[in-house]
Amino acid sequence: MTTMKKKYGFWTATAMVVGIVIGSGVFFKADNVLIAANGSITLSLMAWIVGAVSMIFGALVFADCATKFEKSNGIVDYAEVMVSKKYGYLVGWFSAIIYYPALAAVLAWVSANYTCLLLDLSGDTVWGIALIYIAFIFMMNHYAPLIAGKFQVSATVIKLIPLTLIAVVGIASGLTNGVLLQNFSSVASGIGDQSNGFAAAVLATAFAYEGWIIATTINSEIIDSKKNLPRALILGTLVVFIVYITYFLGIVSVIPADVVLAEGDHAVSMVANNLFGNIGATLLTVFVIISCLGTTNGLTLGSSRSFYSLAVRNQGIAPSVFRKIDEQTNVPTNSSRISLVLILVYLLVWFANFKGLMPNGVFVDISELPIAMIYGVYILIYIAYMRKMVDLSLIKRFVIPTLALLGALIIVYGAFSKPSVLIDLAISIVVFASGLLFYRK
Repeated sequence: MTTMKKKYGFWTATAMVVGIVIGSGVFFKADNVLIAANGSITLSLMAWIVGAVSMIFGALVFADCATKFEKSNGIVDYAEVMVSKKYGYLVGWFSAIIYYPALAAVLAWVSANYTCLLLDLSGDTVWGIALIYIAFIFMMNHYAPLIAGKFQVSATVIKLIPLTLIAVVGIASGLTNGVLLQNFSSVASGIGDQSNGFAAAVLATAFAYEGWIIATTINSEIIDSKKNLPRALILGTLVVFIVYITYFLGIVSVIPADVVLAEGDHAVSMVANNLFGNIGATLLTVFVIISCLGTTNGLTLGSSRSFYSLAVRNQGIAPSVFRKIDEQTNVPTNSSRISLVLILVYLLVWFANFKGLMPNGVFVDISELPIAMIYGVYILIYIAYMRKMVDLSLIKRFVIPTLALLGALIIVYGAFSKPSVLIDLAISIVVFASGLLFYRK
């Protein structure tokens, strides 16, 4: 059997968009954005907005593609039609080899990190918990995909609760106590010329916003995909944008910007403690863990389909092996298993980073490296889209993809402003080009 059944509906697709995007990034990248913006709330807010522009207008472009093209793995479909079959294959290869598994490994680690914070654990326990989470999510997606889909929806609903509470109660508190106004006014005069800092801040938000495209990996499994997938992309990205902006404002409404910088990833717990007390802070941590696991689940689901999407095109390593689908679970089992191996490999890379085991003490940031590359991939698709989609209106053909293109260019520019740019670029090019070894004309 080599064909996937239609088993996911509109809400599962929407939950993938919202649930994968809203994971850990909004919780542990807020301080990174502030650092890149030199502590400026105004510049940070602008970075969150620009990152959202790239996401929303990119989703609008791909939503239009989704109404026209459907094979297996949307982003591969769109790259294939817009640019070329070889380019579509290389996009799928890059996604399979590093994009999905690397981000899944990082998210499993983040989930474990917050679990250790909740249980007051320290040392290398975090790595053992990360392994347990990876095993649990793999088993669920591999043997019970429908349960994995329901888990995605449930985790999405659960994670919206604390974000909404912090946004609403935090902003109300900030308007009353004056902290919000103070945060904006105290740094407004010190923004200066920070173009590189702004681009780096946008890149940090890109990690928090990334994941919306992963919903397209299950396009062949979505009921009435040409109608439901575009709606899910548009609704999902709009929900994420509103939640992120109001949440960030809620955070900086409760504590000063310099405290957010000093506390780093623990700033969220401090805000929850200030607003809701110790019990509230504990519950928030539980919600964050569920949130991160929901994102890890979505990434694992996307990763498990990646080699399959190449194999059905008779491309990649051993297509006859990876196009096989289990009769009972309707899961591409071999594709799923190799994705598990890659996730574990990237968890080992992440471990080596923190233990200083990489050559010359280099830190290979697999949390941002594949994202910068994938936005570079989008750039060619957006340009080809404007050239080929001659039947569309002026706004759909040129205005929307141009805005998506500008957002993608800023994110890529932000990647080039990082000290590790040469290492990141070399790894990305090697992974991308290595796919040519297994390309069949």
